[in-house]
Amino acid sequence: MAEKDEHTFNLRFSLSADIPPEAWDDEDFEGDEWLNEWESTVKPGLVREMFTYLRQFAGWNCHIRNRGISPLDEIEIVMRKEGG
Repeated sequence: MAEKDEHTFNLRFSLSADIPPEAWDDEDFEGDEWLNEWESTVKPGLVREMFTYLRQFAGWNCHIRNRGISPLDEIEIVMRKEGG
């Protein structure tokens, strides 16, 4: 039976938005619109591009693993080198 070796690498994104005080006075203002843009547009495109890049490497398989943490807070991509 083959021995398994593991390593963890984290790539963390910290998100913020500068919202002018007068924006809060506008009743049509959505305070989390910038975060919705991240979740609906930026993050899905980023994940797709990461998988496109990672799948270029022969012998490496990758998939998303869910450890019970909301995908709003974390997406774990597991990469496994096959055949040593």
